[in-house]
Amino acid sequence: MNPRERVGNVTDDDTIATYQSVADEYRERHDDRSPVADLVERFLDEVADATDHEPGWVADVGCGPGWESATFAERGHDVLGVDLTPAFLRAAREEAPTAAFARMDMRSPGIGDDALDGLWACASFLHVPREDAPDALAAFHRTLRPGGVLALSVKRGEGERRGGTYDGDERQFTLYRPAELRGLVEKAGFTVGSVDGDGSPEDADGWIWLIARA
Repeated sequence: MNPRERVGNVTDDDTIATYQSVADEYRERHDDRSPVADLVERFLDEVADATDHEPGWVADVGCGPGWESATFAERGHDVLGVDLTPAFLRAAREEAPTAAFARMDMRSPGIGDDALDGLWACASFLHVPREDAPDALAAFHRTLRPGGVLALSVKRGEGERRGGTYDGDERQFTLYRPAELRGLVEKAGFTVGSVDGDGSPEDADGWIWLIARA
């Protein structure tokens, strides 16, 4: 089934409500995409290899205001951006007018089996509760074609924490150590190509970047 045709469930009211209320401020804070530029290029290189340099289907899962959706579309890919925050989806449609967008839950995405060549989840998978992470990763694996590319970025750390960036910030974050994240991704059936990131291993504000193949 075409990924454009289905929409999944909607949950996680506290995190969604925070993003909905701070959508404009969030866009101003994170409009500089240089911190993820290298990961974007690595992901696109992997997707090009998976598709023999032909245009592919790419999902931007937790697309936010659509920055990477726009980049993927500009590189010639068919793009499906998904998010749970209505304000982000409105902004994303302006940012990436040639991409398709839908409101859906990454744990049960309305995307057909083996439909995608690449799945990008930048600073979004970290909002999935730890107990739901295996199901989300299994869903990612299901939607990717054999050899399809997964890119994840999550915050480094242990346990869970609540957001503290904005007034009334009720976002929930699940933190990971590199070995734990690798193990979860491999258990879902992926072959992990790289796990790295910024900052020192002790840096609580650092990021982990993972790229894998289905």
